[in-house]
Amino acid sequence: MERKIFHGNLQPADLARALIAEFNQGNLRAHSLGEGDKVIVQVGTRPDSPSGGQTAMTVTIQSVEDGVMAELGQQAWLGIAASIGATAFSAIRNPFSLLGRLDDLAQDVQSLQMGERIWAVISQTARAAGASADLSENLKRVTCEYCHVANLVGAASCSACGAPMGNVQPVACRACGFAVKANEKVCPNCGKPL
Repeated sequence: MERKIFHGNLQPADLARALIAEFNQGNLRAHSLGEGDKVIVQVGTRPDSPSGGQTAMTVTIQSVEDGVMAELGQQAWLGIAASIGATAFSAIRNPFSLLGRLDDLAQDVQSLQMGERIWAVISQTARAAGASADLSENLKRVTCEYCHVANLVGAASCSACGAPMGNVQPVACRACGFAVKANEKVCPNCGKPL
């Protein structure tokens, strides 16, 4: 599974609407499940599609601190492999039959690129909303536990009162490297205890 986090003024419903608008047409269909902080979008080929093999992919979109996280599941590609195999077998038996299967082949190639297309739609929608993978200004700062003044991440001491900032600085999860707050007990990225 591939996971990306976009920081900014972006909601899971925004990405879900963009994915449905892009993929609910032609040989593909898309629909969403859930609402609010967590939305799941399923994209797949229509069962009655006239060309190409069957495939499906699930995108999980959920709110995180100051943004959203999108996670792309594994693509079901067995139907595509069967369709490509049928095209290859047909071409071996009769090379001219390949002309009749060009639609199937084109649809299969397009389906194999579904993951890339989904990430492109998600990235484009995030950029349009002013969100990016860069940390937001809110997450680039930590609050002094003594005087509650915002300081830059990595500052050794508070700019206002001079207190040490070591306890409030973020740490990295040992399992996945995700930056977490020092007081968190479980990594929000991989779920392992800290």
